[in-house]
Amino acid sequence: MNSLIIDLFMCGVAYVILIYFVATMTKNSLRRGNSSNDDGDGGIENLTPPKIDLPPGVIWPSESPKKSKVPEPAEY
Repeated sequence: MNSLIIDLFMCGVAYVILIYFVATMTKNSLRRGNSSNDDGDGGIENLTPPKIDLPPGVIWPSESPKKSKVPEPAEY
C-alpha cells in the first residue's frame, strides 16, 4: 500500500510539471502574434473547384439553359 501512494504521488507531480511546461510553451507562442490565417499546409493556394467529368447528358445546374421569366401571353 505504501508503494502505491508513492507511485500515485510521483505521477501527480509529473503531471503537474508536464502541464506547466505545456502551458508556458503555448503562452509564448500566443504572445508572439502568430495570428496569421495560414493553416500550415504549404504549397500554392488553389481556390478553383476541380473540373469533374460528367457522363453524357448530365449537366451542372449552373450550366442549365436559361428560361425566360416572362410567360408568353395566352390567346383566347
